Amino acid sequence: YQRVREVIAELGYTSSLAARSLRSHRTGVIGLIMPELEDSFCIQVIKGINQAIIAFDYDLLAYTSGSSKRPSKAEREQHYVSLLNGSITDGVILVTPAATHFSTTAPVVAVDPNRDCPGCISVIAANHAGAVSAMEYLISLGHTRIGFITGRPDLLSGEQRLAGYRMALEQAGLPLDPNLIATGDFTRAAGYECTKRLLSLAQPPTAIFAANDQSAFGAIDAARARGRRVPDDLSVIGFDNIPEATYSNPPLTTVDQFIDRMGYAATELLVRLIRGQPSAESVCEMPTELVIRDSCRPVTNHRG
Repeated sequence: YQRVREVIAELGYTSSLAARSLRSHRTGVIGLIMPELEDSFCIQVIKGINQAIIAFDYDLLAYTSGSSKRPSKAEREQHYVSLLNGSITDGVILVTPAATHFSTTAPVVAVDPNRDCPGCISVIAANHAGAVSAMEYLISLGHTRIGFITGRPDLLSGEQRLAGYRMALEQAGLPLDPNLIATGDFTRAAGYECTKRLLSLAQPPTAIFAANDQSAFGAIDAARARGRRVPDDLSVIGFDNIPEATYSNPPLTTVDQFIDRMGYAATELLVRLIRGQPSAESVCEMPTELVIRDSCRPVTNHRG
């Protein structure tokens, strides 16, 4: 140990990473594993993580497990966790993980966890409450036939948003029509295909609630392809409030889940675990807020 310090001194190597490692026997590095770096959801998570690593004086090492368009990346995620948490990092943050268990003694925190990973410390939005608020808004505008485009079926967020859709209908005394539920995967392409099917029904919906903003953009694309205008002929609402929602045409009404704050909270949780401060709760639930813009209209104003 003394010789290592002497060699470092001789080389003039004074980086904060090396200094921390010598003092604490930790690397001072946090690992990040996410589906892809170009996805808007992932970008917002990274923004929050970046703020946190600066605040807590850590470095960040990021890996991508593959496109978020393909949910089954479990083996790759498990490999990266085993690799990073062996000696390279002090802990790992996983974003929308496909894997349900990991072989590691170092802490792991998930952002938007898999529904079959009950023991994982995780950060998630109040998806159920957010979905209910979106539905209540559409119902208040007079919509009674509301289509729903689901998210990734393996993620807890997708399951919770569907449950919120169902509950809001029940609370409003509206029937649940299985034909109005289309299976998506959080992608724009799936939102497009789902909306094509919904608008082909004998009694199509007057509004569509998409499980995320990308799916909502796909819904708007499909409506236009069929000669329908949003919101004149079809109301559309999303979930996420990614930056593109503000600048879309029309600006998208959506549920804000404060994605960057989720990234910050996940990093803060992980740092506490690294420092031997166990979390009192296994799940940190972040609040949501309905953001009303221009993509929804009262049903009586829709043009036939």
